[in-house]
Amino acid sequence: MSPELNRARTQDQKLFRRQQILDAAQAHFKDVGYEAFSMANLAKLSGVAKGTLYLYFTTREEVFLALYGQSLVRWSEAFISGLPAAMHDRDYCQRLHSTAMADEGFVPLLVRLEHIIEHNVSFARLIESKRLFAKRLGHVAEASATVLGLTQTQAQALVKAMGVLLVGVSGADQGPNLQGESVPHDVQEFIDGFASEKLFVTNACFIIRGIRADDGSTA
Repeated sequence: MSPELNRARTQDQKLFRRQQILDAAQAHFKDVGYEAFSMANLAKLSGVAKGTLYLYFTTREEVFLALYGQSLVRWSEAFISGLPAAMHDRDYCQRLHSTAMADEGFVPLLVRLEHIIEHNVSFARLIESKRLFAKRLGHVAEASATVLGLTQTQAQALVKAMGVLLVGVSGADQGPNLQGESVPHDVQEFIDGFASEKLFVTNACFIIRGIRADDGSTA
């Protein structure tokens, strides 16, 4: 257990302490996952009293909401960074999937965001996070419009759909590990057809084509 840190008094000290707590929370989440994540253990890992921890985050879900916000910023920057002037739909979809899955916190927290995490945070934290999410997704939509030749409205619809699709395919790779087993070809082919990347890319390409084809006249 780390010794308890001196009390943060200035605003800068409080912001620094909050980030220290979140850094410890990120490591704790990586080690134990969502269900076993403990505020008591987080207090020990971050070197603060449990009562002090609750001055920064009143619920476990407020910690997760902050971690998701950080992961969204990391992912969006990784995705946008180095995008070419134009991309084929499939290349775009593969890049979106690979960068999302590469961040250890992004998809696991996205899956739980709307049906668990956001239900157990203060209204003020929820509004703050929604504004951050809207801003970051706006950046992704702007970049997507450029590389795919979409309007801003089409790109906004695409980014929202991609988030829903990521949640939908997130559990596809959770089957038993068959590495080293002699799996019949037909069974392996069937299993491969349900891999999250293939499901995501195939359906994401369908979504892009559908958005391009919709001129808004049925809205």
